[in-house]
Amino acid sequence: MKLIAISGSLRAGSSNTAVLRAAARLAPANVSITLFDGIADLPFFNPDLDGEQVPAPVGVLRAAIGNADGILISSPEYARGVSGVMKNALDWLVGSLEFPGKPVALINTSPRATHALAALTLTLETMSARLVTSACLTLPLLGTPSNEDSILADDSLAQPLRDAMARFAAEIASPEQAG
Repeated sequence: MKLIAISGSLRAGSSNTAVLRAAARLAPANVSITLFDGIADLPFFNPDLDGEQVPAPVGVLRAAIGNADGILISSPEYARGVSGVMKNALDWLVGSLEFPGKPVALINTSPRATHALAALTLTLETMSARLVTSACLTLPLLGTPSNEDSILADDSLAQPLRDAMARFAAEIASPEQAG
């Protein structure tokens, strides 16, 4: 099973990116998680460019989504909303054929970041994502050293993340969920 992970943060030391890298290492043996690293390359969304020929970075994103069995998203909250780069990436997926019905799990790295999580959930539901709520989780990383290794070393963080990845994989593999 192939999953694509998208971080809504461009920061080098992002806890959102770190948690996605940790998730890749904690995923079940039959699951590979690849971090999409092209979010910063996406041009600002422009419907005039969203046709048969899209900008190359958009084509890369859409191909990655199309080749994945599911999507794992972790995005920070900026000014009580979703980060601009995450919203921009999602805007480029609205008109794509690859996204509707795709299973999505969300990882929130701050219990205080409820506005962005709510906005992201609403956006994804509007886009016809199949939000797998049993695999969504909030980890209290705010104010802690939160690199990939520190997450893996703390069982109170690693175990819920491992469990969420197992639930996500099981939900995707479930015959009842096949579309």
